Amino acid sequence: MERTLSIIKPDATKRNLTGAINKIIENSGLRIIAQKRLKLNHDQAKRFYEVHNDKPFYNNLVEYMLSAPIVVQVLEGNDAINKYREIMGSTDPQKAAEGTIRKQVAINKQENSVHGSDSAENAINEINFFFSKDEIIV
Repeated sequence: MERTLSIIKPDATKRNLTGAINKIIENSGLRIIAQKRLKLNHDQAKRFYEVHNDKPFYNNLVEYMLSAPIVVQVLEGNDAINKYREIMGSTDPQKAAEGTIRKQVAINKQENSVHGSDSAENAINEINFFFSKDEIIV
């Protein structure tokens, strides 16, 4: 079993899409083993997206992630990282495959509704950023 982090981003929480996104995740065979809704502060958003701090979209991304609550989740399943990335679809919803979360609910490349870890190392780091071991109950 593998774990990955999922974030349901502000554009989706503002539109009350958490349940619809969770249904897609669960129908794919992944389990949501931890979930919480929170409002990032400026420091948290900057630290989480620090990998992008040299890119022109960084400040806009940080501000976007502060614009509304997010839902962070730990997903578990066989090949969970790759499976969730497939379910999310392309960052650009115009290029996302039919049936993916981003094709169904994303607004644009920035307001693309969900985030998922891109590697096993990042999954561990990202899960630990948002969750303590006590919060993940299997």
